[in-house]
Amino acid sequence: MRNRDPRSAACVSVSLVVPLYNEEATVTNFLTTVSAALGCRDDMRIDITFVNDGSGDETLERILRFESELLAIKVLDFSRNFGKEAALTAGIDAALGDVVVPMDVDLQDPPELIPEMLDKWREGYDVVLARRSDRDSDNWWKRTSARLFYRAYNAISSPKIPSDVGDFRLMDRCVIEALKALPESRRFMKGLFAWVGFTTANVHYARPHRSGGETKFSATRLWNFAIEGLTSFSTMPLKLWTYVGASVAFVSLVYASVIVINVLLTGADVPGYASLIVAVTFLGGLQLIGLGIIGEYLGRTYMETKRRPLYLIKRQYDLGRELVDSPPKVDHGHGP
Repeated sequence: MRNRDPRSAACVSVSLVVPLYNEEATVTNFLTTVSAALGCRDDMRIDITFVNDGSGDETLERILRFESELLAIKVLDFSRNFGKEAALTAGIDAALGDVVVPMDVDLQDPPELIPEMLDKWREGYDVVLARRSDRDSDNWWKRTSARLFYRAYNAISSPKIPSDVGDFRLMDRCVIEALKALPESRRFMKGLFAWVGFTTANVHYARPHRSGGETKFSATRLWNFAIEGLTSFSTMPLKLWTYVGASVAFVSLVYASVIVINVLLTGADVPGYASLIVAVTFLGGLQLIGLGIIGEYLGRTYMETKRRPLYLIKRQYDLGRELVDSPPKVDHGHGP
């Protein structure tokens, strides 16, 4: 338990959580921008937790070469690439501030927005979401796929996740402790952020273009990410397939009745080789899709039962000024 109310404090400790994967083109610019925008403010004390998710370029070296007296910088260097969800979890586990802000290193999540988010938090909100008022910086395919995903997810899942909101948000320490207590290893962070609840406010911003480099999310990775999200917080696909099976069985029964009536009234047999092949392949396809859906859930259960750590940290670096004091920690077995 904290003995003070940080919302009334003149200076608040703010932890930025930044996952990194091959971001040598952007990380120095990010540090320079954060230092200039937030480092000299009297109302906040900034520390940054970078999570180097198995980068194969000079991302880590560029962080270690950066010198700043305004920022406390911690780097968690993974033993290999574990994925962005694991990197976010590691950063949240290690964050020490009164409030925590996950954000991307490409400056599409503008650090200049954090003071406005902090003002909302001081009003009493536990979570402040950064909602994109437009997505002109994204191409047509990414905007369309994101819109379709949010609609599909919110149609079948609970709790719902807000549309046009990424990982960029400000969270109070009580929210962080709730997230750290969640034990699953297959993590869909947007869903977990929504699941823990707490009082929430929004701030709106126009999302800028990337400051450099290229996105690491290909169409295949986005598709797998969508499947992960849909199966993490809903069993509706399993239930839906029951109705699909019942509907197909009903149509088959109606068609069989039509054939019987036609034979009884006209005495004419119905040639059925083509229709038989179509019916067999169609039903076979439905069965395979159903098995695939079951396999997705079974695979998730199988991976959860292994209880492997979500990530492994090879080495930790502490740079810059001294970090804030550590709050009580919750050990839930994600890291070594």
